[in-house]
Amino acid sequence: MSNIIGITMGDPCGVGPEISVRALLDMTGEDRDRTRIYGNLPTLEAARDALGLDIDLAPYVVDLAVEGAPLAWGQLSPVAGDAAFRFIEKAVRDAEAKTIGCIVTAPINKEALNLAGHHYDGHTGMLRSLTGSKAAYMLLASEKLKVIHVSTHVSLKEAIQRATTERVLATIRAGDAHLKRIGYAAPRIAIAGINPHCGENGLFGTEDDDQIGPAVVAARAEGIDAHGPISADTVFHRAYTGAFDLIVAQYHDQGHIPIKLVAFDTAVNVSVDLPIDRTSVDHGTAFDIAGKGIANHGNMLEAIAYARKLVAGKTEQG
Repeated sequence: MSNIIGITMGDPCGVGPEISVRALLDMTGEDRDRTRIYGNLPTLEAARDALGLDIDLAPYVVDLAVEGAPLAWGQLSPVAGDAAFRFIEKAVRDAEAKTIGCIVTAPINKEALNLAGHHYDGHTGMLRSLTGSKAAYMLLASEKLKVIHVSTHVSLKEAIQRATTERVLATIRAGDAHLKRIGYAAPRIAIAGINPHCGENGLFGTEDDDQIGPAVVAARAEGIDAHGPISADTVFHRAYTGAFDLIVAQYHDQGHIPIKLVAFDTAVNVSVDLPIDRTSVDHGTAFDIAGKGIANHGNMLEAIAYARKLVAGKTEQG
């Protein structure tokens, strides 16, 4: 198994190139040799110059051409959207070929991606399509709170429809398997309710009783230490203070809001149940500060550290 981390540069007009270069510079020589940036060399060199750094990037870059590069910082561009897609596509193919062990993604701009004709709701949907996977789950991981989502980039109305017993159970299984892989012997998993107070015995909706509860029962029958559904207004605090190792959130904001409150700069986005490994920063392209040399790369370092942990586990197994 390869121990090389492949960082995809993200949208060339955003902060991805800067945080990728800064992270590379912060690495030990050994780790740098185990890193490749999938992107565009002229753009990365422009980012390096904006940061005032001195490093020869060429040995560490899988260079893909971008017409007109380097593009103007902070601009919405279909050229940039297409480039971001191609960086990821190349990294995925190399991960499938075992050339790299894990992909770490810098931020993309969904509008630019769609302007370029790549119609995905984000990284996770794109990776699921590129790998031919039936499912992929978004897990946000921080030191004291971890959350996996039943659904993400859909309307609240559609999220309620997607919270079927089968899908909730599949999400519980995926979260349990992932935590076991990173060292939890018997993960304690809490399943958040979808309605206020889990519906209060049907007063505020029956989805918790009809759809989510049976999934928890089924998970427990499989030997998973699953609990719930538990009212979402208390379960995140309980997990944060140590009662649970992972929460299954029913929709995007239910899981994202608490994580971004307690670990805005450190939470890592992990794709679970794909045939390849992928971690990501949990922030956007920040067009307003792109090219100014002030982007914080701390979240990128966290994503890389998580990726190294996944790669180390695979290397030991393989």
